[in-house]
Amino acid sequence: MTMEKAEKRYQLLIDSARRHLSNQENGGKPMIHIGMATCGLASGAAATKAAFEEALSEIDLDVGIIPVGCLGHCYAEPLVVIHNPGFPPICYHNVTTGKAKALVRAFLKEGDPLFEYVLGAMEENDLIPSVMDFPRFNLEKRVVMEKCGLINPEEIDGYLAGGGYSGLLKALKSSPDAVIEEITESGLRGRGGAGFPTGRKWRIARDALGSHKVIICNADEGDPGAYMDRTLIESNPHQLLEGMAIAAHAVGAEEGIVYVRAEYPLAVTRMENAIRQATASGLLGKGILGTSFNFECTIFEGSGAFVCGEETALIESLEGNRGMPRHRPPYPVQCGLWKQPTIINNVKTLSSIPHILNRGAQWYKNIGSEKSPGTAIFSVVGKVVHPGLVEIAMGTTLRTLIFDICGGIPNHRRFKAVQIGGPSGGCLPESFLDTPIDFDSLTKAGAMMGSGGIVVMDEDDCIADVTRYFLDFTQKESCGKCTFCRIGTLHLLNALHRITRGEGREGDIELLQVLSEEIKEGSLCGLGKTAPNPVLTTLKYFMEEYEAHILEKRCPAMRCRALTAFYIDLELCARGCDACVGSCPVEAIFTTANRKKAIDQEKCVKCGECVAACPPEYDAVKKVSPPELAPIIERPKEQ
Repeated sequence: MTMEKAEKRYQLLIDSARRHLSNQENGGKPMIHIGMATCGLASGAAATKAAFEEALSEIDLDVGIIPVGCLGHCYAEPLVVIHNPGFPPICYHNVTTGKAKALVRAFLKEGDPLFEYVLGAMEENDLIPSVMDFPRFNLEKRVVMEKCGLINPEEIDGYLAGGGYSGLLKALKSSPDAVIEEITESGLRGRGGAGFPTGRKWRIARDALGSHKVIICNADEGDPGAYMDRTLIESNPHQLLEGMAIAAHAVGAEEGIVYVRAEYPLAVTRMENAIRQATASGLLGKGILGTSFNFECTIFEGSGAFVCGEETALIESLEGNRGMPRHRPPYPVQCGLWKQPTIINNVKTLSSIPHILNRGAQWYKNIGSEKSPGTAIFSVVGKVVHPGLVEIAMGTTLRTLIFDICGGIPNHRRFKAVQIGGPSGGCLPESFLDTPIDFDSLTKAGAMMGSGGIVVMDEDDCIADVTRYFLDFTQKESCGKCTFCRIGTLHLLNALHRITRGEGREGDIELLQVLSEEIKEGSLCGLGKTAPNPVLTTLKYFMEEYEAHILEKRCPAMRCRALTAFYIDLELCARGCDACVGSCPVEAIFTTANRKKAIDQEKCVKCGECVAACPPEYDAVKKVSPPELAPIIERPKEQ
């Protein structure tokens, strides 16, 4: 009888949500979806929304406006999808306030879709493309991101109307052991970076002794350029809450904590709102859906320490201590928060759970590769045409991700390397582009999945300088508990500083190699053990760049300022053009005797502003390395 009541309560919620959405649409009226995650808001989505509202009010059109999350095309924000009866859903990119008003007048009032604003290139006589017709979506495999950009993350009705929380209902109808068996059978591995089998972790926690068990969602996303967890919370917070509730039922927990960094204010706000709505709907709290299952969920805002992404450091932080890793064993699943069994899973891991419960373990196993089933979500940044958020099936190659899905390298530049796995990941050259993206293949190549950050580099990037940047980050984020990590990464960083300044010396390469291996061997936690990965992989695959810096005092990419000089090619320089003069912050550019421009090498700070300012039809400003190769031109004598 209890489960019958639970099913009836759930069906009432579904019916209510669908009625509410039907009333919003009011008999098939036009609807405007505006991407209002952080990426959209940063690009002006709030002003775009206001412009739509103003324009619709002026001509008195009955059109619904729904704020949604991120569609993944972060490079094209603000993104707007218009559902106009008689047309497929059409996605518009970079919708400024002016474009918003034009779309209201031309499309919603007069029926002209304004092809020039549509996302994606359109050929003459093409059919109007639907949102899902673009290569990004065709080549992706969206599971966790299935509803991102399609529902309002601030209302529970959109999630419920699409079958949200049905996975929780199914879990409640099953025994905890059956739920754990389903997750184990699916082959789901932790998406936080370690790749530990989720079902095995849950089983250990289920069997652990303890009167009070805790589920923690690790949303402390600290990698530079990574924003997967933040975007998932901002776009579909109820999916995460449902996954946490299922996990709690499986392991016997009644308390859940979402550990999210305070630098994610929108994610925090939307998660707080989702918790309130789910509790009010009887999907969280005491007696969920009328059953005996209780699960309370709260939010803890972290202070932004990268090391708190490590689960034991996160627990220390929750207990009010400085975030520093603990020795293991015991592991958190046996002795975690307040010495109680504690499950810590990443946002992407927990958000995958409802889909597995709804569609079955075998369905999930059929996606991806044999040892890494399912999908992976990446934030792709750097030198790609279409940076943004991407969800792909495990086993997809790096080439497909970078060139087919994200559009390749812009400005006709050559691909050089990809840093995968965040600051602690590995840097892989072009020869690895056909490597499948999965836990084992990337580890074998010297990189790692990490939490999902990917940085793409082209021929203008200096490998030694990029490695220095990542080491600078991890060295500053070291908690200082281990001598190997605290002191070792500092020595690595000092050596890289010397190399990129042209002060590298004989033995530096051997020093980098030995130090890196010892830091990996002697560090306590994952931060220290993986911090040398950028050094080790770049030494392995880009040794010639290090040798050029140290032996020839030359930067092949001409990126390191101390090893590069700017000069003006007098044959290309136009008489009378002063574009570069006004751009120079230190007045290093002067006029020669024949009325052309030249650079005073002693004054030049190598900022590169003159390169950007020089008209492309002249392209007269050049770079050279080493600096001694720059032509020296004397200033004209004072009259």
